[in-house]
Amino acid sequence: MKYSAIISTLLLTSASVVNAADISLSGSITDEANKPLANAKITIAGQDFYTNQKGQFAITTPQRAIYQLAISKGNYYQSVQTFSDYELSLQTKDTKSIAPISLVEKKQGRAMLSFGGDVMMGRRFYQPKFSNPVLINEGSIEQDSKRITKQIKPYMSVADYASINLETQIASERPKQKAPKSIVFYTRPESLAALTWAGVDYVTLGNNHTYDFMDEGLLSTLNALKESGLGFSGAGFTEKEALAPQHTTINGVDYSMLGYVGWTGSFSPTQTATATKGGAAYGDEANIKRSVAAESAKDRTVVVQYHGSLEYASEPTVMTEQRLKLAVDNGADIAIAHHSHVTQGFEIYKGKLLAYSLGNFIFDQYFYATPHTFVLNVWMDGEQFHRAEIVPIYLKGYQPTPATGPQRAKLLKRMQTLSNKRNTAVSFSGGHAVILPQGSAQQSSYVKRSLPVVAGQKVVSIPANNWQGLLTQVDASDSSLRYRLGTELSNARTLESFSAFDSPERGWNTDSSDFELSNNKAYSGQYSLTTSIAGKAQEALAMTNFARVFNSGNPMTVDLTVNVEQATNVKVYWQGRKRKDKLNDALNNGKKHLIQSFDIDSDKGKWQQLSAHFNSPRGGYRGLRFIVEFENKSAKSNAIYVDDLSFIQWNSAFTAVNSAPISNELTSQASVIEFNRSLNKKDRVVLNYRQQR
Repeated sequence: MKYSAIISTLLLTSASVVNAADISLSGSITDEANKPLANAKITIAGQDFYTNQKGQFAITTPQRAIYQLAISKGNYYQSVQTFSDYELSLQTKDTKSIAPISLVEKKQGRAMLSFGGDVMMGRRFYQPKFSNPVLINEGSIEQDSKRITKQIKPYMSVADYASINLETQIASERPKQKAPKSIVFYTRPESLAALTWAGVDYVTLGNNHTYDFMDEGLLSTLNALKESGLGFSGAGFTEKEALAPQHTTINGVDYSMLGYVGWTGSFSPTQTATATKGGAAYGDEANIKRSVAAESAKDRTVVVQYHGSLEYASEPTVMTEQRLKLAVDNGADIAIAHHSHVTQGFEIYKGKLLAYSLGNFIFDQYFYATPHTFVLNVWMDGEQFHRAEIVPIYLKGYQPTPATGPQRAKLLKRMQTLSNKRNTAVSFSGGHAVILPQGSAQQSSYVKRSLPVVAGQKVVSIPANNWQGLLTQVDASDSSLRYRLGTELSNARTLESFSAFDSPERGWNTDSSDFELSNNKAYSGQYSLTTSIAGKAQEALAMTNFARVFNSGNPMTVDLTVNVEQATNVKVYWQGRKRKDKLNDALNNGKKHLIQSFDIDSDKGKWQQLSAHFNSPRGGYRGLRFIVEFENKSAKSNAIYVDDLSFIQWNSAFTAVNSAPISNELTSQASVIEFNRSLNKKDRVVLNYRQQR
């Protein structure tokens, strides 16, 4: 049975209208000194609106799933900001308020540079896993590649100069030569046209995949890049070629773009260039010092990109930190790193910006820890760092899309936490984060926000609009309450942006089960996952893959809300991938560990929260996921609805309310809170946040 309310993934896009009702969007536009900008233009869905003399705007527009605003004014750089209807509705149902947005003024010699992380469009883009649809087809490579980059084009194309880390070789077919390593990438030349179309000007080749197919692949890569018009550096057929910079002039200022990889590789021939062989530029201390100093001596603005550190780690290695700071010591004006596939924090060092990892940007990893990333906008006044802006991006099905709601919150809280550890403050402009040259010399303010309380709940999602600040204390009217804080290992607890941007969420096995997205009924927002189970039959809903980054021997919870028409048995399992298991074998044959079984009645269509608690295994596993099995106990057809489902890792022990939480890297990024008893209507819970401005 399929419901008429099922939402087509082709309809729920940034331009789709949720219903016929008009809504009001309000906010303000300022300059960097917080002075109002009158007559600033806000363009949304093809309509233009303008701010008043106080820099304020009030827009009446049809309600949509996604609102994308392009803000422009005279001699200022354009800002593109994207919000979901759901995250704005968490504030008030009448007027949807957007935080103040500041624009950067254009000046002589000032340049806006944009950076994205790791990019490749091969492998699973052509042959996806988990029954997902093909993203790039042989007969339409360029067209399909442009569709993949479509959502980042508004962000990258407004920059004066945009860059990504091209972590692949370019070839029309798989080269015959292959480096002696287990994982190699190649991307078809037609995909380069999608990068230039999206606004990319330059690629760094200083990484561990730029020599995957050795000289044959390097030759085809360099030829394709030259034909595409993209600038590049970081690789060559000799060490001298590899260390050579890309020279460009932006708004009258001369720039040098340098790219390096941080290690030679443990195989032979190595991945780095030498005097007699090709490869990536080796970024050891001697090479960085010599090549950076040489460019700085020419009075050029020097931009360094370095590929290093450990995969999936929250912090850079000391070697990466040392080399980025060495680059600045020898004249670099910006130093940016990548390789970890996840984002890391920022640091202001000697007035210069260090970005320790940009994470993935266009990449085919399906791990739950890797989709949260950003476009990094950096404004430079010649050699002087002026401002940086973090534009949240979420990779849905390998495709970069604007991060909204919980995905924005997850990314920005991580950036705040990791940057604060390095005495670098993060403030905000609309839905973006901002870093200024003074780093930590910003003022803090404290705000209180009431936690929405639903009677009977113990596990409560912290509203996604609480991303502008770090949690400092939890207060409650009942002093006997205790609480603990957690983060989600799965993504898309709320299903409100499930199919936005023509890119369905791939975190749940909806491509290989009968569950579909529906707006027929929902526990929170407008959407849930639904299926119809025949009498006495079963159906399962699961995480598509294993969460690879998790804490061993740690309290965890599978949490979901369900609505059923007939009596139903719900079994919740955890399943693991052991270290030596092949992925498909672990998914299809791995042991399912029963956490808890629930017998629930239809209860006249009421939603019921199910929380199954367990401890993650202490060792032996490289990933975990959960599976929920629904058994229809009735002979009649049974409509099942599921909402707000998540895999929670608890990051603190239960703590008394009206006190500060146990402080660690993960509690400050909390997205879920659990209490020691079910809440009731009389309970009042207040979350205290510290904001920087």
